[in-house]
Amino acid sequence: MSWLGLDGRCAVVTGAGGGIGKAIAEALVAQGAKVALLDLNGDAVAAAAQEMGGLGLACDVTSDESLGHAAAAIEAQLGPVDILVNNAAFLSPGALAEVDIAAWQKMLDVNLTGYLRCAQCFGRPMLARGQGALVHVGSISGNHQQAFSNAYSASKAAVSMLSRQLAYEWGPQGVRSNVVAPGLVRTPLSEAFYADAKTKAAREAVVPMRRIGRVEDIAEAVLFLASDRASYVSGQEIIVDGGYAQTLMSHVPRPGYN
Repeated sequence: MSWLGLDGRCAVVTGAGGGIGKAIAEALVAQGAKVALLDLNGDAVAAAAQEMGGLGLACDVTSDESLGHAAAAIEAQLGPVDILVNNAAFLSPGALAEVDIAAWQKMLDVNLTGYLRCAQCFGRPMLARGQGALVHVGSISGNHQQAFSNAYSASKAAVSMLSRQLAYEWGPQGVRSNVVAPGLVRTPLSEAFYADAKTKAAREAVVPMRRIGRVEDIAEAVLFLASDRASYVSGQEIIVDGGYAQTLMSHVPRPGYN
């Protein structure tokens, strides 16, 4: 706890009603942080917050008004925010030739513009105080296209660039910005992919570490970037995927070498 230096820090985690966001919130609480959990699903986030002892608030990251109400409640109950973890996002199928522009825009509004809205809402007070940490949950699909997934890859690629720009513009005022990019992770939303034993085995086989990521794997990387141990780390991206993104050339047949 003392090594990370998170005890007493105030952290906001978006999309914290379940999955990766909930695991990040749990990890921060375990390190002594005061945590505000935000999620569009008010019931889910209230239950998650009660379970771990955090503050749960229903919040729409696409609405400045909703974010403003959440920020005021957090300030009143927990104090100034030291850490923002941008995690709220969603994924829906869609081939680019047929994707509806309204559906495309909706995904960008949550996965990209929502990150900027949250950064502005919770980051401006950090700039005024001269310190703070932003951690954005991206995806390896931001660097390696995930086909037939609507705007997901485009949004996650943009998150990486947004983080770098924030790191440059806000660094002089003491605010850091970094990305954690998960690979294959088993969450309630992806659980359907693992219900079939053959699909699960096939997914595990393409990961060098031969297992699917756990939400805790992502949370631990976020803890580091949010902590004082990463006080000179900004504008960076940590890929947490068991080595999967480095396997491209291994899929090419090379008799005598495999």
